[in-house]
Amino acid sequence: MSRPFATIDDDGAPLKVLLVGAGAMGHTWLGAVQASPLVELCGIVDLDLEAARASAASIGKPDLPVGRGTAQLASDVGAQAVINVTVPAAHHPVSTEALFAGLPVLGEKPVASTVAQGLSLVAAAELTGQLFMVSQSRRYNRDLFAAKALAGGLGRLGILSADFFKAPHFGGFRDQMDHPLLLDMAIHQFDMARFLLDADPVSVFCEEYNPAWSWYGGDAAAVASFEMSGGERFVFNGSWCSPGQETSWNAAWRLGGEHGTVLWDGDNTPTATVSPAMDGAAVTPAGAAVVKDPGSEVHGSLREFVSALRTGTPPMGQVHGNILSLAMVEAAIESAATGQRVRIDALLERAYREAVREEKRPDVAAVLDSWSIDGAFSAAVALGTAPAPAMPSRVS
Repeated sequence: MSRPFATIDDDGAPLKVLLVGAGAMGHTWLGAVQASPLVELCGIVDLDLEAARASAASIGKPDLPVGRGTAQLASDVGAQAVINVTVPAAHHPVSTEALFAGLPVLGEKPVASTVAQGLSLVAAAELTGQLFMVSQSRRYNRDLFAAKALAGGLGRLGILSADFFKAPHFGGFRDQMDHPLLLDMAIHQFDMARFLLDADPVSVFCEEYNPAWSWYGGDAAAVASFEMSGGERFVFNGSWCSPGQETSWNAAWRLGGEHGTVLWDGDNTPTATVSPAMDGAAVTPAGAAVVKDPGSEVHGSLREFVSALRTGTPPMGQVHGNILSLAMVEAAIESAATGQRVRIDALLERAYREAVREEKRPDVAAVLDSWSIDGAFSAAVALGTAPAPAMPSRVS
């Protein structure tokens, strides 16, 4: 699921990037930008200018330009791309502003607060021809790539499970969220499951609950069972209030196929056990997988973002595909609320209707309208599995 996007010629100089958001994640991304020879930080945007100045000073650049407006500061300093690390509620307006200023965007997960807003951003990326990539940073893990490579020796895949058990005392907004685990964390494992299986979600049944000792206001534990597009099942079993014998932040994984199983504890090298095929067919032995180095977390996603802009190669996390990871979260929450299995296509249809209803820009609304075939929303057209429709003329 990808679409072509505008590239930026490699002139040998680092890509000039603007960081939007001077909060906690902003500091994480400042470190990644400072460590990369591929990019040059040319400014920081935040509604709180003192926070922006403090962030600049923290990396030894007290004179770095700061501002409250993304498009304006980008124009002032000659930025070539935007890194959006604002809070989720600001993802849609900030990314929209950047895209229509002619700037490609690398954004923190989730793509937006809702799938409907995410579809609006898909349309904005289509209309502007700019790359919008979501940083699903936990995909950028050499051991995850190794687990996927080992799975190639298992034949047909069928069963994937992720156990996630941690007990963080965050304080602040997470303690009061209605769905702290599903909204703030599970999107990582849901996205990793799509990567490991090379499959997308079809439906989900989910149950949320809150153990009696939980210090969270909302449900901090959940079990979700997804049907995937290849017929596989993915089961997530997790809790954010389970002290003792905690798993990796990446979760503990088991992937089963017709010829064996891959195990990965989330932190160390994965292992595989392969049994001879029942029909005597040759089976690829499980050994040390030879994999490329995807980089580490935000450092890896930043590197791929720059590479995509230089080469035109669609990156992991391009918005057209990544929105399905957010759809998995929304569908799981809906299932837990209704007690019913939720189909992803039905959720996307409802989100599409909401996106059309709420869209403020006529040009983006026209793109959204173009995704309807004979009056019905086509996810294949919208998300890139079918030929793109003719785009309407851009309206400023």
